Amino acid sequence: MTAAPELVTGPASFAAATGVSRETLARLEAYAELLLRWQARINLIGADTIPQLWSRHMLDSAQLWPLIAPGVREQGPLVDLGSGAGFPGLVLAIMGQANVHLVDSDVRKGVFLREAARITGTQLTVHTSRIETLAGFPAAMVTARACAPLVRLLEHAEKFIGSGTECLFLKGRMAAEELTAARACWTLEPSWHQSRTDPSGSILRLRGLARVSG
Repeated sequence: MTAAPELVTGPASFAAATGVSRETLARLEAYAELLLRWQARINLIGADTIPQLWSRHMLDSAQLWPLIAPGVREQGPLVDLGSGAGFPGLVLAIMGQANVHLVDSDVRKGVFLREAARITGTQLTVHTSRIETLAGFPAAMVTARACAPLVRLLEHAEKFIGSGTECLFLKGRMAAEELTAARACWTLEPSWHQSRTDPSGSILRLRGLARVSG
């Protein structure tokens, strides 16, 4: 049986669900306000999800925080693929994740992400280029949300995968099928966590990643 999604309707219930400090919550509120202003000019999130911003986007991203080891939180690097409006990477950076790299090819979204980082006082790096053309480097953690099927996602992530790299991917109802397909190309150690925001969704953690040779 899948768990019912947590009821988060705004900043107060988000804080109760996550335990973030008042300072962190204030920074997340500033981010949310900026997002809603910019939404009128560029499509950052689906219009039908605006009323559920604090559950569908903020909590959906923040639920990754307890799954990140303290050492990774303090040092990173964490690479967020297809960051879009900043979910989950910017939320994690505001919550305290160090050395965050947001990757999105849309220049307008890159401008938004840099402005959101500025107004929230968040240190991070924004890469406005296609993942295929971006120079790689070993990351401690790779994250992604609604970016691509798992096989394609791992192709994008490969240039950031080094010894000990872990991945946390927010996936939907086809996650098991995607994992089966990925096993044809990769050796990996998967584990699953139930999504707190989507009864049919899950968080897929991948360890021990290596390309299958041949």
